[in-house]
Amino acid sequence: MSAAMYGSASILPISAAYLMMMGDAGLRRATELAILNANYIAHRLEPHFPVLYRGRQGYTAHECIIDLRPIKDETGVTVDDIAKRLIDYGFHAPTISFPVPGTFMIEPTESESLAELDRFCNAMIAIRAEIAEITRGDIALAESPLRHAPHTLRDLTRDWQRAYTRAQGCCPMGGVTRTNISRPSIASIMPGETGTSSAPALIPQPMRMCRLRIDVGGSLVTRVSECS
Repeated sequence: MSAAMYGSASILPISAAYLMMMGDAGLRRATELAILNANYIAHRLEPHFPVLYRGRQGYTAHECIIDLRPIKDETGVTVDDIAKRLIDYGFHAPTISFPVPGTFMIEPTESESLAELDRFCNAMIAIRAEIAEITRGDIALAESPLRHAPHTLRDLTRDWQRAYTRAQGCCPMGGVTRTNISRPSIASIMPGETGTSSAPALIPQPMRMCRLRIDVGGSLVTRVSECS
């Protein structure tokens, strides 16, 4: 993008400043920590999720890829279900379905502390335990926290009628009073649905083609926009 005719040249100084601030020793140290962090996550999660693309000596690079496709084949739980459930644990999901469909590509970088790495791993392990409940038949997928995730602020305050407790759904890592997790305003919307019981229905709007004239060069560009 920065090399395009009208791209943002300000992106280049950010990278240059980072390189100059870190220096040779700093960049080497950052690289070592990024690789160490990724392998730590791979080591902790491997008993629960298959890890793809290890090197000859069993190590990953600065990122690790965990394979969630066997879980979908066995239980119907999708990579999207797990990504949405991570929100309830206080995490934005890592890269989904790239470079392999149905996987997480986890790239912790050098900046995450050991406590934060453990918090993420504990969340993934806890979600794997929730999936095991579906496998055993303790709860149906459609009634599970995974299929209803993420849980909203409205879920915290409205009447509760679910097959699991409010604490299990909304605050699996702590009490219902926990405040250091941002609550989404809209719950999960499955393909083919226009809404859920915990959010107003979202009605798809018709699409139309709009032509906008750009001043630069006086050329015409076409874009697709939603009708209000």
